[in-house]
Amino acid sequence: MDGPGFMASLVAGGVAGVSVDLILFPLDTIKTRLQSPQGFNKAGGFHGIYAGVPSAAVGSFPNAAAFFITYEYVKWFLHTDSSSYLTPMKHMLAASAGEVVACLIRVPSEVVKQRAQVSASTRTFQIFSNILYEEGIQGLYRGYKSTVLREALWSWRQDHVVDSWQSAVCGAFAGGFAAAVTTPLDVAKTRIMLAKAGSSTANGNVLSALHGVWRSQGLAGLFAGVFPRMAAISLGGFIFLGAYDHTHSLLLEVGRKSP
Repeated sequence: MDGPGFMASLVAGGVAGVSVDLILFPLDTIKTRLQSPQGFNKAGGFHGIYAGVPSAAVGSFPNAAAFFITYEYVKWFLHTDSSSYLTPMKHMLAASAGEVVACLIRVPSEVVKQRAQVSASTRTFQIFSNILYEEGIQGLYRGYKSTVLREALWSWRQDHVVDSWQSAVCGAFAGGFAAAVTTPLDVAKTRIMLAKAGSSTANGNVLSALHGVWRSQGLAGLFAGVFPRMAAISLGGFIFLGAYDHTHSLLLEVGRKSP
């Protein structure tokens, strides 16, 4: 990948990711509290709806940038003719690789953020310190497998080779549908990340977490938070893909005009 294209992907992906995470943070908090084992009201209800936002703000830019840098690099590495029937597969593999790399940054941020969202009275840095003290670095990566699985299942939607408005609209519809389908995995991820250290759920077994939710709450529990999740990801897909494509094109245009 050329230097200007690399930097454009870095900056555009980071800016778009930060914008989405901060604008839609209240919806994410509501979703997390609906999925928490103690229930929406005990997790804080509508109080302290921006609890955990420092963690999201710190992790958002590098997370989004890591995804799109990896995505662009793998697409370049797997270069095929634009008319090739392998092109969709190339984009799917690139997006999946991007998610695996991005989750190395996203998961620690997500663990801290979600615990802050259900403990609004506790400071974000204190939660971060407690995790390191009680569980070590592995505590920050609790739920990594479930997060990667959730993201990889709908990462095929990522492609910004068309015009900005087209990618934004397509991203919104595809994201909303994928959000509904993958909600059970998102519930499992939330339960794993919020589970007490040493509990059976905390070991990160996705099927075990899903079975526990099914046994205690049934289908409603597996799809807890589906509507705020669909709303956030649909709007997020529109904002992210549109903003990324526009910013990326603008940066490349500025780079071409610069001496």
